Amino acid sequence: MFNKKEKQPMRKETPIEKSEIKAFLGPGSQFEGKLVFNEIVRLDGAFRGEVTSQDTLIVGESADLQADVEVGTLILSGRFKGNIKAKSRVELRAPAQVDGSIETPALSIEDGVTLNGTITMNLGEKASGTKPVDVGTK
Repeated sequence: MFNKKEKQPMRKETPIEKSEIKAFLGPGSQFEGKLVFNEIVRLDGAFRGEVTSQDTLIVGESADLQADVEVGTLILSGRFKGNIKAKSRVELRAPAQVDGSIETPALSIEDGVTLNGTITMNLGEKASGTKPVDVGTK
């Protein structure tokens, strides 16, 4: 009459910062060169060079990144100097300091972010929820 459901452990949703990160450069670390990856990577140390990926790069508050970055998604909270090209989106989270160019179809900027540079937004692959707006005169 009553079906007994199998008990399954409850899973909590974890933020992207803690789940699925495959590589991590911790605070106090320094690296110079070219970084290529296929899964989520988090940088909290100093990095100089080039970053290339189709996936997500997370740059923590303690990070200092001077690079040319070409990724799928960039989540930036630290210091950045260079050029960013993201296929999906860029999220600038306080207290990020950005000096350089950003090219992305979707951009979000929190209060408290310092941005000095140029922004180019074109309707790319995953500019979800965006539609072209006609601003013509009547």
